[in-house]
Amino acid sequence: MLSAKNLFQEILDDDESFRLFCSIAAGGESQGGWENGRIAALAPVSQRALAPKIARHGADEDKHGRIFDALLRKRGLTPVEVPRETDYTMLLEQYGIGLAHEQLGREEPLAERDIITYLAHSRVTEQRASEQMRLLRKYFADHPELGRAVRMISNDEDNHLAYCHEELLRFARSGHGRTIQSILRECALGEIRVYRDVSLAVMDHMGRILGWPRAKAALLAAGIHAVYAYERLVGWRRMVSLAPPERRDALGGPAVPAPEYG
Repeated sequence: MLSAKNLFQEILDDDESFRLFCSIAAGGESQGGWENGRIAALAPVSQRALAPKIARHGADEDKHGRIFDALLRKRGLTPVEVPRETDYTMLLEQYGIGLAHEQLGREEPLAERDIITYLAHSRVTEQRASEQMRLLRKYFADHPELGRAVRMISNDEDNHLAYCHEELLRFARSGHGRTIQSILRECALGEIRVYRDVSLAVMDHMGRILGWPRAKAALLAAGIHAVYAYERLVGWRRMVSLAPPERRDALGGPAVPAPEYG
């Protein structure tokens, strides 16, 4: 039976598909770590109090990248080059979502609106990350190889999402509500398109590695298109709502170290 659990299990059981999965995940997390580190360093004077939380966000993302690299090493595998069409972070930037790497590479302080853009972009992408990790946690929280990593990363992503809600609500109270909603909507509609394209590309690569028959590949592609159609119609709205999170000051302390893998 074709199910999310069986699909993930098939990818995890094969060394080459697992290698690609971890390489894609590690690359995206490491890029997110760099982006957050640069934003923390360039935060304007008016938002310097937020810089430690942004830095903590980046430290968590770096940690996630190291965890996926460690999972590869534990199997005696090395990372592979990430195909461009599967590079979620790069494609988001290509569509103008978030802050451009060119801007972050300069030494010019960011404006307050840039911080709002960063938080709105993160609120959307962390929604996706939180949902994906909760799905993995549902099926693999007790997995002997992946369980600790899945539980830790899932908890971190929930913290990141809570932090974005809290900080965006703070900006909304100071008069930026309309700007926030405009940026959130633009980011959400762009993200669901990128997520569809990346999902199709990843499944195409996985299908070739695992030798999926055409019927199976076509069914998975149809499912991805169906999810996109739903998200384009109404699903994107879950990415733009703001509510006080249950986890307050979620990034207020030091990052939790990555687990050791022998």
